[in-house]
Amino acid sequence: MRRRWIILVVVLCVAALYLGNRSTTGRQAGRPFLLAHRGLAQTFDLHGVEADTCTATRIFPPQVPYLENTLPSLRAAFDAGADAAEIDVQLTSDGQLAVFHDALLECRTDGTGPVGAHTMAELRALDVGYGYAVNGTFPLRGKGVGLLPTVPEVFAAFPDRELKLDMKRDQAADGEAVAAFLATLPPARLSAVTVTGGDTAVAAVASRLPQVRTSSKAIIKSCLLRYAGEGWTGHVPSECRHRELIVPIEYGKWLWGWPNLFVSRMGEAGTRVVLVRYLGDWSAGFDTAADVAGLPEGWTGAVWTNRVDVVAPLLRR
Repeated sequence: MRRRWIILVVVLCVAALYLGNRSTTGRQAGRPFLLAHRGLAQTFDLHGVEADTCTATRIFPPQVPYLENTLPSLRAAFDAGADAAEIDVQLTSDGQLAVFHDALLECRTDGTGPVGAHTMAELRALDVGYGYAVNGTFPLRGKGVGLLPTVPEVFAAFPDRELKLDMKRDQAADGEAVAAFLATLPPARLSAVTVTGGDTAVAAVASRLPQVRTSSKAIIKSCLLRYAGEGWTGHVPSECRHRELIVPIEYGKWLWGWPNLFVSRMGEAGTRVVLVRYLGDWSAGFDTAADVAGLPEGWTGAVWTNRVDVVAPLLRR
């Protein structure tokens, strides 16, 4: 008899866990939030990419005329239906915030050396389309002169759009410079800003501007570990509040309430869940019809994409 009672209690506990964390419980009407990665620009084959691979030399034949992290690229992304755009940020030698991805200039531009070793005026004179190559040709060479913008210029160009700043150097100085600029913005504008990057740089922003949504590797790890232990109760730990969580679609199934209830819980805590794909060691976007077909049913979280022009029409039918 005692054994039967133990089995019954275990069954009831498992049933309670299941019923309390059913994905359908959190299903909401609406569509996915579209995050345009570096605007709308060139894409490339991620297979075989390593940390030092120059991805500009392996792009697909251009399907759009834009270069990443430029004002035309960002404008095209918003026009195509992006809800927010991500830009890459680095501090220049004269203390300005340049919008550029690579640590070194050689891959994409006609310049050399680290971004941080140059002034903004020197960076502005470069051709940011110089290094893009397809089968030995350079279809974008000469089309990117003077297009490298600053963070303030991006904010001025898109005053009512949501922006995500991804700091490429994990240095306190970069975080402090980003925080100093953001501190000049009105509170309403800060509510539409997310800052991500390395732990040190992000901490510098969060310590000065706790009202800004932030994310780093340490933040995501801390949040998900705590949620793994407490999420079955429906509780969202403090580490998960007012954050951005990058979640690979392959790993989401291990989260309590995945997908819809998890997104709903995090949304109520002021946190955005951004879905990515994993390809090798790298995060990949949802860029094709086949990628979109793999999204969880009823997904209303964010979708990370390099081709918002392709994805937006598919998700808004």
